[in-house]
This record gives sequence, structure tokens and C-alpha cells, in this order.
Amino acid sequence: MKRFVDQVRYLSRFINAIAGISLVFLICLTLADVLLRSLKRPITGTYELVALSSAVVIGFSLPLTSWVRGHVYVDFLLVKCSRRVRAICNLCTRALVLVLFVLIGWNLIRYGMALHRSGEVSLTLNMPFYPIAYGLGIASFIQCLVMLSDMAKIAKGDYD
Repeated sequence: MKRFVDQVRYLSRFINAIAGISLVFLICLTLADVLLRSLKRPITGTYELVALSSAVVIGFSLPLTSWVRGHVYVDFLLVKCSRRVRAICNLCTRALVLVLFVLIGWNLIRYGMALHRSGEVSLTLNMPFYPIAYGLGIASFIQCLVMLSDMAKIAKGDYD
């Protein structure tokens, strides 16, 4: 089980690095576009690139954020409960998140296949949309792995 958890952590960090690279690209592109607009030479397709990069940043950073529990967590009710009740609640919520992200990932992969078949591309740069949909689908499945590893840690008693 430790090997599985370590591999999920590595995978989460890897795609988070991709999200970080995308964020740096997004910042540099925005800065360059603002500077060049003042010289009357805007970068063509900036809006499209920012939108696609933002999707990558959000989707690819989600698994590591869940791993480190960097999201908002309201537990004022659970603090008063026993360790066993907290574990059961955590298992239930992780199971629900797992089901949700399986559905999201499956539908994003299906959507990517539909975009690939139709040949849909962005308006200005003619960039295909399907790689982003596939990437977000894969990130959703990695989120599922994070939830499974959380469930394993909860069952083992290593979560709190």
C-alpha cells in the first residue's frame, strides 16, 4: 500500500509541476501582451491561450491540493466527534468525491473524443480543444487515485 500511496503522491506532484509551468506561461503571456498592446502590437490569440492555460492550471493542480489538504476544510462539527466517527465521515466524503471525479473524468474523456472527431479548434489560433479535455480527464482520474489513497490512509489510521 505504501508504494501505491507514494506513486500517487509522485503523480500528483508531476501534474502539479505542469500546472506551475502553465501558470508561469500564463503570467508571461499576459505581461507580454499588456506591454505590446501599449506599443500597438498585441499578441494574437492571447485570450484563447489564457483560457486554455487557466483550465490546465486549475485541473492539474487539484490532485496535489487535495493531497496536502490545501482546500477549505470546515470541521467544527467533526472536532467534537470520536476518532471513529471522524474516520467514517471522512471515508464517506472521500467515496462521494471519488464517484464525482470518476464521472467528471469519464465525461471529459468522452467530450475530448467528440471534439477530436469533430475537429473543433479555437477561433483565432486554430488550436484543437481535445488535448485539454483529455488532460483534464486524466487529471480527474488522478484525483480519484488521491481519494483512494486517502481512503487507504483513513482505514489504516494514518489520516489525522
